[in-house]
Formats: sequence, structure tokens, C-alpha cells
Amino acid sequence: MKDIVILLVHLLTTVAKLLGPGGAKAIIAENLLLKQQLLVVTRSRQRAPNLSTADRFLMGFWSLFLQPGRIAKNALSVRPSTLLNFHECLVRRKYRRLFSPKKRIKPGPKGPSDALIRAIVELKRRNTGFGCPRIALIISKTFGIQIDKHIVRRVLVKHYRPESGSGGPSWLIFIGHMKDSLWSVDLFRCESIRLKSHWVLVVMDQFTRRLIGFGVYAGDVDGVGLCRMFNRVISGQKPPNYLSSDHDPLFEYHRWQANLRILEIEPIKSVPYTPVSHPFVERLIGTIRREFLDKTLFWNAVDLQRKLEAFQIYYNHNRFHASLEGNTPAQVSGESKIRQANLESYRWEPHCRGLVQLPMAA
Repeated sequence: MKDIVILLVHLLTTVAKLLGPGGAKAIIAENLLLKQQLLVVTRSRQRAPNLSTADRFLMGFWSLFLQPGRIAKNALSVRPSTLLNFHECLVRRKYRRLFSPKKRIKPGPKGPSDALIRAIVELKRRNTGFGCPRIALIISKTFGIQIDKHIVRRVLVKHYRPESGSGGPSWLIFIGHMKDSLWSVDLFRCESIRLKSHWVLVVMDQFTRRLIGFGVYAGDVDGVGLCRMFNRVISGQKPPNYLSSDHDPLFEYHRWQANLRILEIEPIKSVPYTPVSHPFVERLIGTIRREFLDKTLFWNAVDLQRKLEAFQIYYNHNRFHASLEGNTPAQVSGESKIRQANLESYRWEPHCRGLVQLPMAA
């Protein structure tokens, strides 16, 4: 639209120049010019009136029909100061055009690059439950770029627009070694798709935050079932020297105590009625619920065991932990090392059957 208006103005100017000054059109133009100047002068202002864009255009257009001598006599609103200011503006524009850089660059910090913005937005789009600290941590560990969580927040506010219905997984996704000797153990319950209760035994390493494994039991747990779950989890691994647990009555069974004595494991109890005295495994259970079980369903104990094993691989080898300075449990235990990716060339790797997607080196 702007280009059309400019072309129209050039057309009118060219036509006025071809017609030339003099004649009846000059008298009409002179009268219109004087009236416009009177309108400008009589405006209720306490100082010299400012000429608007329309005033300048009309006066310049009508002056094309006047003789050069008549223009000087009709310039009632033009003062010497106006001519001096106009000349000063022309001088500044001349030297700005001559010596200013062709490409205008704003001063100050340049902000994140376009590739980094795309990576942040794509990471948020693929994992809507991730917050700014988690995204900053993943970007730092994956690409080796130190970025603050507040920069991530500003990038998401400006560039990220959540899709409708992006609060959970899609239907395709939906269907679809020891450094320390202190482990923690705890139980939680979940319901299958047929509303049958299943108990899950979680065993983790306190030092590396490594998930040792899961034991699944359908129905009510007794002493024999609890020992069977624990022995299945630690099979093929060296038992710890100490095992921390809370004061759940299940851990007071005679068979459970006898099983620990046979394995030469010394039990350690947390402070009664104080969950913060057993923090790591309690937080782990919350993470399992929020990031996995609340986003999927299972049919039976075998299906639940298989899905929890997939989450265990993701949790130990790919999930970054703020409490471990951004490392994974596998990195802390020396099992693996994450290779940094190039921001210009990387790929997205799905975990937990597509529930989580993280950038990886291509």
C-alpha cells in the first residue's frame, strides 16, 4: 500500500511538471497555497506551528504550478529559522548517508542465535512439561552452551506458542555399577487400565541417584511377596551394605528382616512421620508419577514391569539432574558419557516410547 501511494505522488508530480506554471491553474494553486498557510498560522499554538506531512505535501505540490518569483512572495509561513533548520537536516542526512554503515546493527547484546532459539522452542514443544531451568540444563549439557533460565523464559515468551491439546502424549505415543553402599527402598501403588491395584518396589542408589530397578506385584503385598520383589531387583548385582527405608509395616515383617540378614544388609530407618528424612526416593516416586505413570496406562504386571524398565533406562542414562550438577546418574557412576552436539546439526531421540524427546549429537 505504501508503494502504491508513493507511485501516485510521483505520478501527480510528473503531471504537474509537464503542465508547467502559469495560466488559470497557477491562480488556483496560489489561492490554495495561501489558504493552507493561513490554516497553519491560525492554529491555536503558543509557538511556531509545526508543519504536518499533509501540509508539506500540499504546499510543495501547489508550488509546482507557480512561477519562481511568485513562490518567494507567497512564502508567508516560512521564516529564516525554518530554512536554517531545513538546511541543517539536509547536512546531517548527507553525512549519515556517506559515512554510516550500510547494515544497521543495534548496539548491546545480540541475544541467542536463531539456531539456539529453534532448539529451545522445539525442546519445549516436544516436552511441554519441562520448565525453564530443566531446558537450560539440557541445552547446556547437550550443546555446551551456557544459558540462563531467564533467557530461556524470554525466548519462550516471544517465540513459543503452545499447540491446542498439547498437554499430553499423542494417541500414537500413548498406544504405542555401584560407587556407594547405601541404597533406599520404598513402595507405592498404581492402578491398571482395569482398575486393579499393583504395588511397585523402587530401589535406588543414594550416592549416584541411580535407579537400581523396580519390583512389581499385583494385589496385596505380604512378606513373601516383598522379599521376592526385592530379590528380583538386586539379582545379578552386588547387594549394598546399608538399606534405607521408612517405617511402613511391610518393612517390619519377619521374613523381610530375615532376608536382609541373609544378604548381610544392615537396615537404616528414617525419622518417623518425617518424609523429608527420606527425600531422594520420595522425590523419585513423585518424578515417576508426574513424568511417566500419569501419561500412560498399563494392562497387567508384566506390561507395567516392561514400561518401568524403559523409564529406568531414560532416568539413568538421559535425564539430567539438577542435584548432580546437570549430570545423569550414569555419568556420576562412570557408566556412560554424553557427547556434546553441534547446534547446527543434531537429532531428536525419543525415550519412554516417545513420552520424552531430547536433542542428541547427530
